[in-house]
Amino acid sequence: MDAFETLTAEIAAVRHTYVMGRVSEIGRGLLQVRGLSREARLGDRVAIGPPAAERIGGEVIGLTPERAAILPDAPMEGAAIGEAVELAGRADIHPHAGWIGRVVDAFGEPLDGRPLRRGPRARKLRATAPAAATRRRLGGRLATGVAAFDTLLPLVRGQRMGLFAGSGVGKSMLLGKFACGVEADVVVIALIGERGRELREFTERVLGPAGMARAVVVAATSDQSPLIRRRAAWAAMAVAEHFRDEGRHVLLLVDSITRFAEAHREVAMAAGEEGALRGWPPSVAHLIMALAERAGPGPEGAGDITAVLSVLVPGSDMEEPVADILRGVLDGHVVLDRAIAERGRFPAVDLLRSVSRSLPEAASETENALIGRARALLGAYARAELMIQAGLYSAGSDPLVDAAVRVWPALDGFLAEASPGGIAASFARLEECLGPVRRMPA
Repeated sequence: MDAFETLTAEIAAVRHTYVMGRVSEIGRGLLQVRGLSREARLGDRVAIGPPAAERIGGEVIGLTPERAAILPDAPMEGAAIGEAVELAGRADIHPHAGWIGRVVDAFGEPLDGRPLRRGPRARKLRATAPAAATRRRLGGRLATGVAAFDTLLPLVRGQRMGLFAGSGVGKSMLLGKFACGVEADVVVIALIGERGRELREFTERVLGPAGMARAVVVAATSDQSPLIRRRAAWAAMAVAEHFRDEGRHVLLLVDSITRFAEAHREVAMAAGEEGALRGWPPSVAHLIMALAERAGPGPEGAGDITAVLSVLVPGSDMEEPVADILRGVLDGHVVLDRAIAERGRFPAVDLLRSVSRSLPEAASETENALIGRARALLGAYARAELMIQAGLYSAGSDPLVDAAVRVWPALDGFLAEASPGGIAASFARLEECLGPVRRMPA
């Protein structure tokens, strides 16, 4: 896109008229504003305060014929009845190729200190998914740079994979490996509710110059309004859709869907929606499913969005509502286990609790046989692990457990390996690990 197009887009964004209202009531974290009801729409942005001052943003979350309910982006200490409120309208996002290699906020404004112009086409934050009948099937298997995912848990083009983990078990590091290693034209990364210091650490240390060269990072830190944290996920998806519609293959990494849902819960409660399932508002299920459905294979003539969506699961509770909702709409899930992380193996993938729904189609008959052997042996070891560790298992009691004991150290190490040689080399390495067990015991 040339400079003329970006300049035209900037000029087109200049407003000629302004709709103003006044604060009529302050309370419970909401502002009631008169004078906007005839022009405002749900989801519109507003600017609160006199034009000459530093103003606070907000969003319309409720409307009556007389008043608009506004949820502000920041605490309203010092706000007064009669405060001016300007209706800014729908806040779309305008991505373009110049965003690659940049860090932006939920509104598409740069966070790296350099100017960034808007693209010529506005993208809706809450767009609909492509029509189901027009979408292509899942594509071919992708090299990831991680041996476990090049073999036992394959990721294919257009797949939507969930990454379920507690805090501090290596989730961000694994996402960083995907950002650098997965085959894709563009990588879009949503960092939602992260600690502020982690943004620079992630972009400079985890991604590095090579990872940032093909990435767009959309960030909303934990101290920001739930409106902005929620918006960051929609903005990242809109950016991914922009590049998908250009025919590119996009890798979308969202960290995390849980913080996106928590931000929506705050907004929904402020709007008067009551908690239903374990305190979550009923609208959260559709919100999560609608976001996930926008990723995946594109229609004919477009590219694809391969998505890895992380979920925080306190206490490894996979039945927690957000985890349960997301697991039901994805094409596979990966569970990171704290016990595995505590013994020093990263990524701390619990293979027996993880599944890729791209199998068996994503692998050949020979590769599926290797995957089946590895899973069976790891499962046998897991069932007998307590007895083995306590010294209560006697060799010869179970031929399958005997075989699992022989290969377990090599298999466990394999799950932590990188995959510099690609998919074929990783399967050769897996076969080498299974070498001591040429045939499965009866």
